[in-house]
Amino acid sequence: MTSDDFVPAPLRRLWGMSEPARLGRPASLDVNVVVAAAVKIADRDGLDGVTLPKVAKSLGFTSMSLYRHVGSKDELLTLMADAALGPPPDIAAPDWREGLRRWAFAQRAVFQRRPWLTRVPAAGPPSGPHQIAWMEAALAVMSGTLLDWAHRIGAMSLISGYVVQSVRQYSELAEGRANGQGQGQADAERDYGRALARLVNPDRFPEAARLFSSTLFEAPPSDTPDEVIADADFSLGLELILDGIAVRIARTDP
Repeated sequence: MTSDDFVPAPLRRLWGMSEPARLGRPASLDVNVVVAAAVKIADRDGLDGVTLPKVAKSLGFTSMSLYRHVGSKDELLTLMADAALGPPPDIAAPDWREGLRRWAFAQRAVFQRRPWLTRVPAAGPPSGPHQIAWMEAALAVMSGTLLDWAHRIGAMSLISGYVVQSVRQYSELAEGRANGQGQGQADAERDYGRALARLVNPDRFPEAARLFSSTLFEAPPSDTPDEVIADADFSLGLELILDGIAVRIARTDP
């Protein structure tokens, strides 16, 4: 086997490539079973709830049995992230902008269902089959542009990072509100704006003072569902990013 043919064991497992048979391997245990059990725990208890002993116990095996199938906790997280992400939906769009918009909202929907995914440490560039499938979907909608590979990857990474940060921030704020006064987002933003309007000195922070004295934090009405507010906030940021990509694409036009 040449060096070009070599695929590291973690990548073999990530892509579902068969591993050499080992004596004594429990027939009822394999990588997919281990990963599925870990994802189930994360869905129930969050990422902090996933430990190799807990996964092993849920399957009725010892922790050492798991090491025959996953090399480490870090590798397990990588396997979990790709499995939980799943394949992207079919993104049919009339142009690159709508395509990236749909791609971003589709990815956001996955992370909203499984917010623990936003907390998985980035161990490197996308490498799993589902991650590559999402990459392929984004690259496909940009294939009609004249952006070079570096700018296409940059645009995709920027949007993906925005999606992750947006979902994670919303999840943390929602958790904080639930542990505090149980306020909805609209009420929390209103009270935040009114409090800061009293505290921020316009001589020291003139622009911030103007912000907090505006009506921004008074709208929308307090009975507006948090999901509607979150969608509007997410769309605003996404459109700003897409505007920037549009400028770059315009510069590449012959």
